[in-house]
Amino acid sequence: MNRKQRLEQKGILVLRDSDEEKEIEFELRYLSSLSLEQRFSLMQKKTLELKSNLEKNGHRRTSQIIKRK
Repeated sequence: MNRKQRLEQKGILVLRDSDEEKEIEFELRYLSSLSLEQRFSLMQKKTLELKSNLEKNGHRRTSQIIKRK
């Protein structure tokens, strides 16, 4: 099995040039190959990743209410 096939099994697409149609086809093929539990696990991991990135960059604070006089 070559490097490209190994990466594709892990959910990583390798293209020489940008091709939106191939990217979408790959994403759909990859996501449809996952079980329901795997998809939920993937969504939870991505949610935690986004949350940690927001916290690192200072965007996770709740908004403040400013009272005007």
